[in-house]
Amino acid sequence: MTDTHDLLATLADIDSDSALAQARATRQAAGEAIQSSYHALFHAAADDEFPRAERLLLAQRVSEWHGVHALAAHYGDALRQTAQRPENAERLRAALDHAERLAFTPAQAEPQHLQGLQQAGWSLAAIVTLSQLIAFVSFQSRLLYGYRLLAGKAVNAVGGAPVRAAAWRTERRTHGGRQAPLAFTRQELEWEPWIAAKPLAEFDAAGLALLARFGHTDSDYFRLLARNHPLLEQRTLADRAIFYTSGGLARAERELAATVASKVNGCIYCASVHARKAAQLSKQGDAVQQLLEVPPGGALSEGQQDAWRAQIDFAAALSATPPRANPDQLALLRSQGLTPLELLDLVQSTAFFAWANRLMLTLGEPFVP
Repeated sequence: MTDTHDLLATLADIDSDSALAQARATRQAAGEAIQSSYHALFHAAADDEFPRAERLLLAQRVSEWHGVHALAAHYGDALRQTAQRPENAERLRAALDHAERLAFTPAQAEPQHLQGLQQAGWSLAAIVTLSQLIAFVSFQSRLLYGYRLLAGKAVNAVGGAPVRAAAWRTERRTHGGRQAPLAFTRQELEWEPWIAAKPLAEFDAAGLALLARFGHTDSDYFRLLARNHPLLEQRTLADRAIFYTSGGLARAERELAATVASKVNGCIYCASVHARKAAQLSKQGDAVQQLLEVPPGGALSEGQQDAWRAQIDFAAALSATPPRANPDQLALLRSQGLTPLELLDLVQSTAFFAWANRLMLTLGEPFVP
């Protein structure tokens, strides 16, 4: 389904005649998939297992943690209009704990956290939707922050030192007993879920067609996310529209932004995929490897060429919770000649990995094949 309302344009107060509006029109497919993801989470058919009031309360809290006040107000207003409140305190407390972990420290997630959700009454399908919701609002918050920054509107920018690389898991074995990667790498990795992926035998024809359409029939990750089939479809469309479109920011630099976000969040799996692509497309393997090797607490842009240093610093700042990208960083990018479309691509590529990293880190873990 396509939702024709553009929530983020409204909340960002984007002038319809502005360069940002024109850039977003060029990326219309991304905007439609983002809006349809929002619709699938908050306006689709009622779900008694995960009521709308719970969803809105969680979304309000996540956007508050990100300091994106317009989005928090939107979800708060919608919650008040439902005239409902979550009823199960234990269930809600478990969900809020999960939300806080995903928002601030996703690399600290462990399998027992998902077990705790199940013990509090969350089904496997509801856990997937809950995780998608938290990760989506983390993405949505950064988009709104980034759009307002690009539009010259006020943002709740936090000063201080540059955002640095996060710590990551260093256990030698995964929960399933496989060899775990101990450092960031461009090596191809696999991923195992901590809760059961949906068996292929349980998919209907439409679900099987969706997996086949995007080439994910054999992926545990996508079969897990397919426990919420409509949202998976829109999320995949958003991914394709953000990363695989022509013009604008070079594809290598979109992949660089994804790698930076993954370093900020401590996601070895996502970084392995996107650093490999950034190196292949840019032909700057040494620079990409230098980024991967930054230790926890290290400056991500140190030693990089000027153009990449500015993009890395901006992407890292946008990836922080709450976001810390600021007008000075944006002015530097503009002084280097980045166009409104290229800046939009940088914001959207970075922000998307607030979504992707949080799912990868909290629903499972990578292993070395």
